[in-house]
Amino acid sequence: MMPLKFKKKYGKYYPVKVTTMDAELEFNLQIYRYTGRELFDLVCRTIGLREIWYFGLQYVDSKGFYAWLKVDKKVQDQDVPKKAPVSFLFLVKFYPEMVSEELVQEITQHLFYLQVRQAIINMDIYCAPEASVLLASYAVQAKYGDYDESTYKPGMLANDDLLPQRVIDQYQMTPEMWEERIKVWYADHRGMSRDEAEMEYLKIAQDLDMYGISYFIIHNKKESELWLGVTSLGLNIYDKGNKLVPKITFTWSEIRNLSFDDKKFIIKPMDKNAPNFMFFSKNLRVNKLIFDLCIGNHDLYMRRRKPDSVEVQQMKSQAEEEKHRRQVERSKLAREKQLREELEREKSNLEQRMFRFQDEMRCKNEALRLSEEATELLAEKAHVAEEEASLLARKAAERDMEIQMIKISAMKSEEEKMYMEVKAKEAELFAAKMIEESEIRTKEAEQLKHELIKARIAEKKAKEKLLDLLKDQYKQSIPNLCTPSSSLPPDLIASELHSLHVDAYSVPSFTYDLITDGEMEQLTMEIEKERIDYLEKSKHLQKQLKVLKNEIEVLKVEEKQTPMDLIHEENVLHGENKYSTLVRIHSGTTRARVAFFEEL
Repeated sequence: MMPLKFKKKYGKYYPVKVTTMDAELEFNLQIYRYTGRELFDLVCRTIGLREIWYFGLQYVDSKGFYAWLKVDKKVQDQDVPKKAPVSFLFLVKFYPEMVSEELVQEITQHLFYLQVRQAIINMDIYCAPEASVLLASYAVQAKYGDYDESTYKPGMLANDDLLPQRVIDQYQMTPEMWEERIKVWYADHRGMSRDEAEMEYLKIAQDLDMYGISYFIIHNKKESELWLGVTSLGLNIYDKGNKLVPKITFTWSEIRNLSFDDKKFIIKPMDKNAPNFMFFSKNLRVNKLIFDLCIGNHDLYMRRRKPDSVEVQQMKSQAEEEKHRRQVERSKLAREKQLREELEREKSNLEQRMFRFQDEMRCKNEALRLSEEATELLAEKAHVAEEEASLLARKAAERDMEIQMIKISAMKSEEEKMYMEVKAKEAELFAAKMIEESEIRTKEAEQLKHELIKARIAEKKAKEKLLDLLKDQYKQSIPNLCTPSSSLPPDLIASELHSLHVDAYSVPSFTYDLITDGEMEQLTMEIEKERIDYLEKSKHLQKQLKVLKNEIEVLKVEEKQTPMDLIHEENVLHGENKYSTLVRIHSGTTRARVAFFEEL
């Protein structure tokens, strides 16, 4: 890349790349004309950000140090990179004391969430294993929405960075085991929108010991190497090997003046009887950065303790209106989703009934087919019996003719007569036998005809019973679908009935209110009680965290624990947390704390 000289030639544009936590912005600017404020405002306008006081543009200077772009100086007069494109990071520079009360815009919350989450995953902020799992469940809710058992597939979270590598290494647990524990809490967040999930993430993250702290290596007069932590509440001093538990703290309300001279940094307390608090940094650049962060955090600290400006009041009012509108929309969507689910259940029930009817109909049709085959078989037997009777009748007639012929020929001679009489008797006996068999066959044919008639009558009755059964079943199923208990919208009912081809019945129209006056009043009361509910929820979460910790404790690999893990466990054992520690170390006079710092 060619180095830039930022020549003041009219019309000369240079590429500028600004990377936010979720996007990359590229500009072609006459960079030598821009001040830091103008470039910063351009970025804020581009992304629609109004709470600009929390953010800054960060870059790497010529010495390899991170620095923040000064808004009151021209860009070309600062030690920004002289290579195209000119690159900046748009990051959170100052943190609020209470995210839920101070962060107003959704874009502000989202950028905070992304930066804090990245810091936890990258292990820049220490997070206990059980809290990491809980935060991961909120991150999944923010990304994927509500948990759906029908669409969720094992391994779906495999490609997401959800837990710090330090936590994964400390336990003999497979990715599937971690995912299963994250999924349990993920399922509990059903109905939570993306911005709500991100805010819950930040509420938990702000209670972490290293949240919102910028650390710098410093020395006291004894040249002991210590950590200085610049926070929204003041300055903390830490031992070199412990970034979690500060040794002493000075709130912004106790500090009267800040100044630095080369490597020496001087803090004058409000208590004029107390000595100045002095420390030393590695170089002048670090002191400039510390001074810049101290001034900005102190200004915000004082600003929070004053009435909100008109701009902030307008933003909060707009945010409340937008929040209320979204709650109404979510209630509407939830109601419509519930109605859709009820309709799907009704549809499923109707389809099951239809399948049962079809099975019954198939059974009845099979029985009818067998009945028809039996009837045809009886008809065929009757036809055969009639043909046999007709054949016997012809044979009897032939025998009668033979008898007549024998009688005529018998008259010729006596002997022949005698002979013919014998033959005639035999013929008469045979004829009588044939007549008897003919009568029997005739009776059988008549009986078969009666049975055929009875079978056809039974077939007709079976068909009538089948039609009556289907008619009764449809009359029972269709009214159930159209009952007004579920208050279904007419268009939804009509469309679903049309999909099932139930066109023989008319569907009545129904109306429903998505939100009533009573529900609106209840919604207002819920908003007012949000803080109390959060406290109760925090207690519930603490119990859940304790249960999870006990579950995975047996799988811990003690050798993989870091010094911070041991420090955190010791704090938990003694009942200490971030806020109780700050209260404890703030006790005593400013003079005593300054003297304690000098002895570290």
